Amino acid sequence: MRQQSKKVMSLRHKMKRNICLSILAVFIVLVSSCATMPTSKTAKVALVLGAGSSKGFAHIGVLKVLEMNHIPIHMIVGTSVGSAVGSLYAYGYDAYQLQRISFSIEKGDIADYIIPFPTNGFIKGEKLEEFINKTLNNTPMEKLKIPFYAVATDIQNGQEVVFSMGNTGQAVRASCSIPGIFRPVQIEERMYVDGGVVSPIAVDAARRLGADIVIAVDISSEVDRIKPDGTIATISQAFSIMYSKLGHIQLARADVVIRPKVGYIGSGDFSKRHEAILEGEKAAMEALPQIQQIINRLKAEGRLETK
Repeated sequence: MRQQSKKVMSLRHKMKRNICLSILAVFIVLVSSCATMPTSKTAKVALVLGAGSSKGFAHIGVLKVLEMNHIPIHMIVGTSVGSAVGSLYAYGYDAYQLQRISFSIEKGDIADYIIPFPTNGFIKGEKLEEFINKTLNNTPMEKLKIPFYAVATDIQNGQEVVFSMGNTGQAVRASCSIPGIFRPVQIEERMYVDGGVVSPIAVDAARRLGADIVIAVDISSEVDRIKPDGTIATISQAFSIMYSKLGHIQLARADVVIRPKVGYIGSGDFSKRHEAILEGEKAAMEALPQIQQIINRLKAEGRLETK
């Protein structure tokens, strides 16, 4: 009986040891597989809206197409007029609401001319700041529904500055302050002018902010084909030429570039806003298959949430 009892105990001991070894082996396999398993980071899609004064109405047409086709936008980076349109969309207005706003706006709503003796610019820019803040119910940048960034230029050192917090209207005003037309904007101890001086289409800023996919809207590739009439028009056209030349540098690093054909629209021409929106829609529709291919790939990889 004792020998039989010893055999049973020995058998039980072996079974326990084998079970423990099996559990340990499974644990090692699981740990090693987890260590080697690739982690799929959720992709961020950035919409970069470029500079271009009145041609910026085309941005609204682009947004209409992206919205209609459920293209996700995780951040908006805007320069000059791109910051104005981008801030309104980031607040929560849909593209059709933006279109209604654009049809009702007049130059006098956003341009406060300095009369009779302009100093350091023909337009103060205060009206533009007030218009943006009023339309956004004074919502600061960090509380907008979509993360939004406005690109300006520090006139004292020539560096690109990306605003992400604080007074939204003030950041947009700084981003839109074309030197010679708008007065520079002072924020704390620094003075800022139009972001297009250094980054008319801020693709690189979007990458630094964490964008995996960049959809850039270039409204400055076609230089104005009209003869400028007056000092402001001449300065605006000169900046359009500069935007066109500088924009190509960063556009090469975008995943998709949308180019509305708005070269026939003058920088200060509000009368063709409807045509600009239509050109934005056309250009976005042309780029849509490329965008959808990227979005579908990200969804297949599990890097985008499907709605």
